Amino acid sequence: MEISESLCQSVRKSLPEVEEIQDESLREKVVEAWALALSETEFRSLDDMPCSPRPGMGEVPGLTQAHHLRGTARLALAMARAMEETSGPVGVERDDLIAGGLLHDLGKPYEYSPANRARWDGDPRASGRPAIRHPVYGAHLALLVGLPEGIAHIVAGHSAEGENITRSLAATIVHYADHAYWEILRSAGRLKTPG
Repeated sequence: MEISESLCQSVRKSLPEVEEIQDESLREKVVEAWALALSETEFRSLDDMPCSPRPGMGEVPGLTQAHHLRGTARLALAMARAMEETSGPVGVERDDLIAGGLLHDLGKPYEYSPANRARWDGDPRASGRPAIRHPVYGAHLALLVGLPEGIAHIVAGHSAEGENITRSLAATIVHYADHAYWEILRSAGRLKTPG
């Protein structure tokens, strides 16, 4: 598994919040995971991907996937801070929220890959459409690069797949931050849906 330095630099440029992760090993694994995810597709940057909840569900003009990841991480931090300011300690690690927020859609390059989508659309009977949704594929990538199980759990459980597990505290916060991001943009009329 060879990850190019140019992909790592691209990730750092797109996700400046990665530098807020205090644990150096975790910080580098976040970058490595995204570089690996991009390396398997046609995308060279998170800014090459649309700001979209799922393929075919609309896009936010002028924004990219990097904006969504950054927004989700920041919303997760703000939610935890607001809870602690109003209700006392909740016991969540700040690094886990940043890493989980930045990584929750780690499998999206795979799900959004034009080559993969063409193959799946060509014969959905062969492997489905998509063959594997982004939360599951992202958890695979997270474990592959050696991210902690708790971070892979956030990636796997942030979406509908998480309804079949008991989410950790950090996964719960990231799940709601992700959902809030899309619902706020939808309500603001910025998420443009097809049709």
